[in-house]
Amino acid sequence: MGRTREAGCVAAGMVIGAGACYCVYRLTWGKDEKLWDDEEEEEEEEEEVGEEACSDKPEIGGKTEKGVKTNVGVGAGAKPQEDSKAKADVKVGPENGPGVKKEGQPESQGGGGLEAKAKALFKILKEQASAKAGRGIRFANISGSRTLTSSLPCPGGRGGGCHPGGRRGSRARSRASGKVKRKNRSKSTKAPATAWPVRRGKFSFPYKIDDILSAPDLQKVLNILERTNDPFTQEVALVTLGNNAAYSFNQNAIRELGGVPIIAKLIKTRDPIIREKTYNALNNLSVNSENQGKIKTYISQVCDDTMICRLDSAVQMAGLRLLTNMTVTNHYQHLLSYSFPDFFALLFLGNHFTKIQTMKLIINFTENPAMTRELVSCKVPSELISLFNKEWDREILLNILTLFENINDNIKSEGLASSRREFSRSSLFFLFKESGVCVKKIRALANHKDLVVKVKVLKVLTKL
Repeated sequence: MGRTREAGCVAAGMVIGAGACYCVYRLTWGKDEKLWDDEEEEEEEEEEVGEEACSDKPEIGGKTEKGVKTNVGVGAGAKPQEDSKAKADVKVGPENGPGVKKEGQPESQGGGGLEAKAKALFKILKEQASAKAGRGIRFANISGSRTLTSSLPCPGGRGGGCHPGGRRGSRARSRASGKVKRKNRSKSTKAPATAWPVRRGKFSFPYKIDDILSAPDLQKVLNILERTNDPFTQEVALVTLGNNAAYSFNQNAIRELGGVPIIAKLIKTRDPIIREKTYNALNNLSVNSENQGKIKTYISQVCDDTMICRLDSAVQMAGLRLLTNMTVTNHYQHLLSYSFPDFFALLFLGNHFTKIQTMKLIINFTENPAMTRELVSCKVPSELISLFNKEWDREILLNILTLFENINDNIKSEGLASSRREFSRSSLFFLFKESGVCVKKIRALANHKDLVVKVKVLKVLTKL
């Protein structure tokens, strides 16, 4: 009984393993239910035929097929020679049929028949799997663009495949097998997703944008910029000139070659990229004091464009940087005094980077006592006081505290405290000096966690 029981356990394990393999196979290859409906029906019919082949007893020469199979499985350790002898004995005359049947019954009860059934079922499943694998080999190419292997899909892959084409590959194989009676889907005509548009010019620029050019080469680039209307060529020429303007010897060369008016004329263009590159080139040139004398002609135009362009855009940042460089000295600050209210509005509305750059610009004005009266008399939004909140980072707090400190010092030095009636309640003078709200906000920053901010606050409070 021990060997019989062992044989039964082995047979049961084979049946369970075969069922598990079949389930995994169906899960990985049969996810598209719409395309595999007809195929599943035919597979069920094949399974029924297989079961009937295992259960029914069709007579062959007076013998039962079941009797033959149970006789084949006599004993778990039966040899192939004995197996062939049993088959030969069964085929001898009809008189041996009942004897064979009687011998087969006790052995099937002992587990040999169960093992034979398991082998037969496993053989059927293996044939089905090989048939499907064969279809995959024959129809491996999809639309001539991808090639699928005949192996099983990778487990865990979405859609049952190792790559995006796996799911479509299984569909193509099912259609090609003839079991799904549908027309092949036409090749997709959907245009691929395009990236952000990139400028492409046909003109071959004679220099690289990071080349350090001599005076004759700079003259060639200026001539190209003056004559061309192609945006791509203009952009490359402006970047080349801007990079060369970072060097002091080329700053003088570009001015002497008449390059400032040629570059500045592109401020009027509608292309924001060209305007940004123009401001960057002028910004590098404005480091030179002699070049500032040439650029001052266009400073009002730059200021107007900076205020009306899109908020927090690259053009606006480039314009603010140029205005900041032009107001480092006191020579040209009066040309921008009419834009003080716009600067403070931008200080409130802009993002973090716009706020910092605008503060740097306004601080340049606060360092000139002659601009104090015009500065404190301009109208400012009352929400500007929110910049003194401790939630802001160190850079913004240090800049706004510096701005307040400079204005407070200039009011004292210019004697404007006695003429407070000249200023309206919406003016910067009233917000910083008379309301008292600003002083309360600054005192609240005395306990700030940042040591640098704390030191700056104490310095400002000692001057009040």
